[in-house]
Amino acid sequence: MTLGIIGVGHLASALLTSLLRAGHPAGRIVLSPRGQGPVLAARHGFALATDNAELVRRAETVLLAVRPADAVTALRGLPWRRGQTLASACAGVPVAALAEAAAPAGIVRIMPITAAELGASPTLVYPASPALAPILSAFGTPVPLEDEAQFEAATASAAIYGWAQALIRESAAWAGAAGVEPAAARVLMARTFVAAGRMVDEQEATIDDLLARVVTPGGITEAGLAHLQAAGTPEAWHDACDVVLRKLHGRS
Repeated sequence: MTLGIIGVGHLASALLTSLLRAGHPAGRIVLSPRGQGPVLAARHGFALATDNAELVRRAETVLLAVRPADAVTALRGLPWRRGQTLASACAGVPVAALAEAAAPAGIVRIMPITAAELGASPTLVYPASPALAPILSAFGTPVPLEDEAQFEAATASAAIYGWAQALIRESAAWAGAAGVEPAAARVLMARTFVAAGRMVDEQEATIDDLLARVVTPGGITEAGLAHLQAAGTPEAWHDACDVVLRKLHGRS
């Protein structure tokens, strides 16, 4: 299968790294001539299209990774054909808008994150697409959803990914200010978040049960959580997720 990629920015660069790590032949991946396309093609041996029309003609599957505001415009007027798949990684751009611009190609929405370059992206997908499985598995763990409304709500996870990195930064900065060597503080806080995620992901217990195991009455975890609760942190977090969802709905 030949894969074409329209829009070669930071996310697409991470996805390309994941595909190479998974053994996908560079010569079967065609890049758009804009953005980082020429540099990456020269560096890794990807094919480089002369324009997006040539890319669409050559590829069985096309991955769209441009700014959401540019998504529909980028698709119009290209030689789409029946049996071809367009996989859009453009947040907030619905299937209906993509289908109108890229008919008669089949449409799949995906939402990978830059951790794909480590093979560690939980990648949302709607609708489920067996044909895309080798690509999505290279990114990390595919998370298929049953309808577009669920996909839209779950897309907030892409923003939460960034917030988690900000929390790691703040936690490491606090530890450094408290006297922990900065490099050690960074490793400690990063791996603490990884450990928490693995426990939730890999254990069968509910999250409440997992918390009960670490929140000792009168202990440090309880004290910190009580302070966060009193400061309105849970509500602020939910409000931030609502802000993201409203923004996504606005694009729709």
